[in-house]
Amino acid sequence: MIPRLKEQYDKNIVENLRKKFSVKNKLMVPKLVKVVLNMGLGPDGSDKKKVQNCLEDMSLISGQMPVLTKFKKSISNFKTRKGSSAGVKVTLRSKKMYEFVERLINAALPRIRDFRGVSRTSFDGRGNYSLGLREQVMFPEIDYNRIDRIRGLQVTFVTTAKSDVEGRRLLELFGMPFERDRDRG
Repeated sequence: MIPRLKEQYDKNIVENLRKKFSVKNKLMVPKLVKVVLNMGLGPDGSDKKKVQNCLEDMSLISGQMPVLTKFKKSISNFKTRKGSSAGVKVTLRSKKMYEFVERLINAALPRIRDFRGVSRTSFDGRGNYSLGLREQVMFPEIDYNRIDRIRGLQVTFVTTAKSDVEGRRLLELFGMPFERDRDRG
């Protein structure tokens, strides 16, 4: 079964972007390539039980088993040791990616208290967007009574857009709730 967001992209968004950016070939229209989720462990990296809880939370959020990342260097000021656990990450593509983006936009982001939209300025200059979330409990899959600690996570949307304007328009058409400009109200 094709995810609803992918269907919407194929039927409506491609044509809208072709007109907006005057692209002749529909294969040159910006598209979403992958979504990368990253959750840092911080001081919990040495505790096996907390690492396991973090892995479980990330797999519930993403619907895919995450990978444990390790430190490459030992840095005494940051109290890191080479080879110890640094965080967990997941790369989502195709069907799971579209399902995650739909859940993020329609279920998770509206659950944030006093939510006014996501930042418009978190683009990297090449059309990719990064979003920092302060807590994992905003996702409906996470049981609040079962978590041991509130953890934030980083969500990165990787697109084929050539500029931030193209990437922003693509995400707007997907339904990403960007904050309104202060001067426009």
